[in-house]
Amino acid sequence: MRRPAVLQVLPPVSAGGPPGSAPMADQPQSDTAPKWWSRPAAPEAEAEAGSAAADGPAQPDSVPAADAGPLAAEAAPAPRYDPWGEQPLQVADRGKAAGGGHVVRVRHALALGLGIALLAGGVGGWLGVLAERQSSTRLELPQAAVESKNRAPESVAGIAATALPGVVTLHVRGSTGSGTGTGFVLDGQGHILTNNHVVSDAKDITVTFSTGESVTAELVGRDSGYDLAVVKVEGVRGLHPLSLGNSENVKVGDPVVAIGAPFDLSNTVTAGIISATGRPITAGGDKGDGSDISYVDALQTDAPINPGNSGGPLLDAKARVIGINSAIRGADKGDSDKQSGSIGLGFAIPVNQGKRVAEELIRTGRATHPVIGVTLDMEYTGDGARVGTKGEGGKPAVTPDGPGARAGIQGGDVITKVDGVRVHGGDELVIKIRAHRPGDPLTLTVLRDGRERTLELVLGSANGS
Repeated sequence: MRRPAVLQVLPPVSAGGPPGSAPMADQPQSDTAPKWWSRPAAPEAEAEAGSAAADGPAQPDSVPAADAGPLAAEAAPAPRYDPWGEQPLQVADRGKAAGGGHVVRVRHALALGLGIALLAGGVGGWLGVLAERQSSTRLELPQAAVESKNRAPESVAGIAATALPGVVTLHVRGSTGSGTGTGFVLDGQGHILTNNHVVSDAKDITVTFSTGESVTAELVGRDSGYDLAVVKVEGVRGLHPLSLGNSENVKVGDPVVAIGAPFDLSNTVTAGIISATGRPITAGGDKGDGSDISYVDALQTDAPINPGNSGGPLLDAKARVIGINSAIRGADKGDSDKQSGSIGLGFAIPVNQGKRVAEELIRTGRATHPVIGVTLDMEYTGDGARVGTKGEGGKPAVTPDGPGARAGIQGGDVITKVDGVRVHGGDELVIKIRAHRPGDPLTLTVLRDGRERTLELVLGSANGS
């Protein structure tokens, strides 16, 4: 802030006569000289005259008062300016009122200016502090404005928004422990489809919806051969059944979305593509007797799937279920160098198979399996599936009057193709057969005595487990 200049009143400059000169003595004045040039008596003389008049009669050598009348009359007014006097008269005293007011106005102006300067400085300082505080404590970086959260229906976000209300998380407590799985709503009556291995040992089943609401569920039916099960909830309003697609329409490279609860992280959404179709896989077998082995002609996907995703939906670009996530190819047991979670090899039960089994479980509590009525030699190591020479308990390997016997299959035949698709072992043959319904026609290619034969048969039916 600029400080106002300090004003000083300079003392009057003394004005004397010429250097080295002394005050001039009074001289007789001629009558012809102008009166304005006349000089008054010296101050010392006036003082002496006044003193003499006060002390007594005038001295003889003094001028009589009557004779000095003209001079006395001229001396009566205020003394005139004497340029040769030792201390000239000051004219400032004659205008004292006007001069004093000017000084007061200058002081008021100085005080007002100083106040304005102080006020401006204070306001500027306050604004500076405020700006500094805002810049240091409320730093704001450039940011996009709030936009609409609506997404295209075919985007991953759009698919998730459509399907999430119909996906549930299952918490199961059994005799050997507890676990977590996933399921999805089939209809408005509260039926939910999931995997058999999620609820196979269940004593208590709790279903949690995407809204956070949890209810108890009851088991309707299950089938270990297909690894599918149906549970049901009661008294739940506002259910959102998911739309079912058609797994026959799926092509390799199609985009897919998986929803589930991996490691109990409910409502997890992942995305990928269909990596392969008709991939024969078997899962289970923990019991050792083969009763818990499931045979699946699976859809393979690279969408990340982990433990807890089991039973969740695999969705197409229109948010329709095309598969039920069931298994993953993880690290080999005892191999610490391989990761234990998803390695991009996930498998889902085709929805066409899941739909048929779910309908049977809801209707009867059990599912039927298509069969050809033969016993396979599971120890055969050659290419294809070989029919055994003896069945269980000494029975014939080919069931009399069964579908295979009617089609002309004999013991020892090697089945190499199903509907023109090659099979490389007994498991693959079972998987290809279970991908169909009982009553469906099949064309089998068999190798007998080194020659291939084509046989036509109609699948039979057997009750599942």
